[in-house]
Amino acid sequence: MDVGIVGGTGPAGRALAARLASVGLQVVIGSRSADRAAEIVDDIHKKWPDRDLPLHPAANPQAAAAPLVVLATPWDAAADTAAGLRAELSGKVVVSMGNALAKIDGELQAVVPPGGSVAWGVQAAVPEALVSAAFHHLPARSLGDLNRPASGDVLVCSDHPEAFEATADLIRRVPDLRPFDAGSLAAAGPVEAFTAVLLSLNGRYKGRATIHLTGIDGDNKR
Repeated sequence: MDVGIVGGTGPAGRALAARLASVGLQVVIGSRSADRAAEIVDDIHKKWPDRDLPLHPAANPQAAAAPLVVLATPWDAAADTAAGLRAELSGKVVVSMGNALAKIDGELQAVVPPGGSVAWGVQAAVPEALVSAAFHHLPARSLGDLNRPASGDVLVCSDHPEAFEATADLIRRVPDLRPFDAGSLAAAGPVEAFTAVLLSLNGRYKGRATIHLTGIDGDNKR
C-alpha cells in the first residue's frame, strides 16, 4: 500500500483518500473500528461507481503500517493517536493535516494547542517519526469531488527535509496541486490557524476558497 490514512473516516480524511486513489495510489483508510472504515470505503465506491478506486479499509494500526502515513483524526486526538501507534510510525514520514479550531460565540476560531500546533504535538508524541504538516487549506468538498480538479497551493512545514520531499511528491501526484516549503514545524501554527479564516469565508459566501500563491514560479524544493 502507498498511503495509510489514520482516522480517515472524517470528511477531510475520506476526501483525501478518494482523491489520492483517483490518481492511482493504493490507499488504506484507517479507523478505530475496521468495520467503520469498511463502511466509508463502501460509501466512496458507491458515490463513484464508474471509477476503479484502490481503497482498502483497516484498523488504524494497519493503516499506520503503510510506507507514508497521513494523520487525519480530530485535532485534539492527533497526538494521543500518534503516541498509541509509536511503533508503527517510528522512522517514517507522518503527515499531520489537523487544524486546532473551535466555535466560540458562533464564530470559528483558531485554538493554540500545546507547542503551538497540532503537528508539533504529533512530533513530540513520536520523536522518531518524520512529521510534516500539510493539506490544511483544501476544502473537503473540493478535495472529495472527483469530477472537479482539486486546485490549490499546499503549504508544507517540517523539520525534516526528507519529510518535506516525500510530502511534496505526494502532493504533486494530484493534478493542479502545488507544494510549497513553508518552513519548519515552527511555522505550522499560523498555517493551521489560517484555516479558520478560509472556513469562515466559505461558510459566509457558500464557496470553496483555498490558497493560490502568486509571484512564485512553480513549487520549490529544499
